[in-house]
Amino acid sequence: MTLLLHKPYGVLSQFTPEDNSRWSCLRDFVDIPDVYAAGRLDADSEGLLVLTSNGRLQQQLTNPCFGHWRTYWVQVEGSPNPDQLQQLRDGVTVQGYRTRPAKAEWLKAESIPTIGERTPPIRYRAAIPTHWLELSLQEGKNRQVRRMTAAVGLPTLRLIRSKIDLMDGGTPLDLTGLKPGEWRAVTKTEEGRLVQLLKGSNPKNLVGRRRG
Repeated sequence: MTLLLHKPYGVLSQFTPEDNSRWSCLRDFVDIPDVYAAGRLDADSEGLLVLTSNGRLQQQLTNPCFGHWRTYWVQVEGSPNPDQLQQLRDGVTVQGYRTRPAKAEWLKAESIPTIGERTPPIRYRAAIPTHWLELSLQEGKNRQVRRMTAAVGLPTLRLIRSKIDLMDGGTPLDLTGLKPGEWRAVTKTEEGRLVQLLKGSNPKNLVGRRRG
């Protein structure tokens, strides 16, 4: 079984609560047994989380050798300039690690997705504008998006994962129709694509392509 969840802010990507933690956990939203997160989102991040009972699928979606593109809507403090966007595309050094090339675009007003206010709201500083970026990565190291935007002078205020590419040329898994805290089972079409994905998975064949 595979589910798509719109994880809200303040929720750990696990079904077991942590002692003395202020964060809630997935079991407060999903009452289906024996499914686990394929990848993770930090508690202070939001958006698409894949939950599955299929261990091979969980490994396939999280192993960077497979190079799945993950796309995020990122609200940043400051106004991005072409040089900052190009740095994100080329890769930046965070904690001694050079990130892989990424896709980065400034979402102008007409392209900003319809997103409700976060609870609690982000911080606002009257003298500093905020803007939305769309950033796509093929890796997911700890707090990577936040560290990448901070490295180019654009601190992240809000982070939402919007979609995950399955690499088969079809429609990505995304948040369509899901409000924060809501989940659904994958459709028959999506399930069929995931089955085909596993049949054709071979990370050794993808190592060269993922950097192209």
